[in-house]
Amino acid sequence: CAAADDTETAATTTTEETTATETVAAAGSVLESVQEAGVVRCGTRDALPGFAVLTEAGEHEGFDSDFCKAIAAAVLGDATAVEMVDLETADRFTALQNGSIDVLVRNTTWTASRDGGEAATFLQPNFYDGQGMMVAAGSYASVDDMNGAVVCVAKGTTTEGNAALESSRLGLNWEVRSFDETDLILEAFIAGQCDGWSSDVSQLTGFRSAYPDGADALEILPEVFSKEPLAPAVLDGDTQWAQVVNWAILATIQAEEFGITSANVDDFLTSEDVSIQRFLGVEIVTDDGSAVLDPGLGLPTDFAYQVVKQVGNYGEIFEAHLTPLGLERGVNALWTNGGLLYAPPFR
Repeated sequence: CAAADDTETAATTTTEETTATETVAAAGSVLESVQEAGVVRCGTRDALPGFAVLTEAGEHEGFDSDFCKAIAAAVLGDATAVEMVDLETADRFTALQNGSIDVLVRNTTWTASRDGGEAATFLQPNFYDGQGMMVAAGSYASVDDMNGAVVCVAKGTTTEGNAALESSRLGLNWEVRSFDETDLILEAFIAGQCDGWSSDVSQLTGFRSAYPDGADALEILPEVFSKEPLAPAVLDGDTQWAQVVNWAILATIQAEEFGITSANVDDFLTSEDVSIQRFLGVEIVTDDGSAVLDPGLGLPTDFAYQVVKQVGNYGEIFEAHLTPLGLERGVNALWTNGGLLYAPPFR
């Protein structure tokens, strides 16, 4: 029966993917609808410290929130022209497939099965992460010490499978308990029903920073036991929109490499460096005349300028939201500093 159920589920998923992709093809590029509506609908969340939270004024702020704004700045020239759509974990891909959102920027791991099974096209990761374990301070020194532990995770995430695999690999016999919402994990953890809380290290760091008993009551163990590239995603079948979102993200990375920030970007408008002129959409004067680089993406020629001026470069975004949590750049540093962040040429 299990095999039959799996076959039926796979067939249903494939049908949903095909329908979603056909809908995009029939409707034309998302870029056109976004430009017509004057707003980018960005799927995100509202309760992950550092990445996306609601302020007392009801505004979204955080690392992911800024990338939603960067996309709006690139496409519409206005970082505020974005509608933040809060989504539960289980609803992320459904919202993308049914057209409720234009882009998903919600700390979502890029995996082969999601790439192939959720009608989603993943783009340049905006954060390279890995799964870890959070415990009560002083309770364990290492994951290896957690034999027979109850490990709590969020349902519908890569965390579930990773925890089970790690338990099996180390022979630790964990009881992995899944919860629909992180608030429920928090309640269970406080009630002593969880020996460990496993998730991406970035998420654990954010939740630890807002823990009711203070961050010092918790400890994140040193082991990282998975690769979790967190990347924005768009619906399959729309190459132009995927390129547009991708290059908006890449603009933040290239700006940092150039040393261009939101504070000094206007000074670079008079730079004699042709690479910077191309990047910012400045008129390039040559012996044959003058021109502005238009890469043919469907974006305004000054899209990178707008992203940096209104939102900032990658380092600024990281410094504003993740550094205060205690997260270090690590692999999220530029390639020139030993990290993984690398932007193709803007030419």
